[in-house]
Amino acid sequence: MKTERVTYSYDGTEYIGYLALPAHAGKRPGVLIAHEGNGLGPQVEERANQLAELGYVAFACDYVGGGEVLEGMPAMLAKLGKLRGNLELVRGLARAGLAQLAARPEVDASKIAAIGYCFGGTLVLELARDGADIACTVAFHAGLNTERPEDARKIKGPVLACIGADDPLVPPEQRAAFETEMRAAARVDWRLELYGNTVHGFANPLAGKMGNPAVRYEPLAHRRSWASMLALFAETIG
Repeated sequence: MKTERVTYSYDGTEYIGYLALPAHAGKRPGVLIAHEGNGLGPQVEERANQLAELGYVAFACDYVGGGEVLEGMPAMLAKLGKLRGNLELVRGLARAGLAQLAARPEVDASKIAAIGYCFGGTLVLELARDGADIACTVAFHAGLNTERPEDARKIKGPVLACIGADDPLVPPEQRAAFETEMRAAARVDWRLELYGNTVHGFANPLAGKMGNPAVRYEPLAHRRSWASMLALFAETIG
């Protein structure tokens, strides 16, 4: 396995992603990874490495900028506040990351999955709603709201959303709105998995450092959601 930092630009800002390449020769399926709201930290690099070990070309995009990892809730919330108010920027950042992955000579661009965590999950869901050429989308403890639910009809591949049943940041009414959105899109192959006794951040081993009771790592939910993701990969990108 090889890893490297990838510097790219979008709308005049520099971003630094993390690429993990498998040892296998020839073109391989790709996985775009969108990090949690605080930035591209070590847990994201570990996910990319795990996927590369499974034979995927994994690219963790950067939507904070400069590869920065934000320290503390105020800095993270300030950054996310700007993103939540600009859907075109969110979708543009997602497409910029996808373009970096799809352009790699090691990647079979017809077999790319997109996964994301926390706001990164929201970002890849918006990428799917924007009609991007991705074979499937997986969102872990992601916000499910969107300004344009009607765009779900543009989704091209299956969608899996993995949510803690007790997540106060993704309450039942938000999940219900997501179900309504997916049903209205008619042809979308979608799935919403709920994990009992589980709150926000369940797939992030570093979640406890946030010091927020609404955010907690849950190993069992993490393992189950990862297994569901791999099963969907087997169906879509091999």
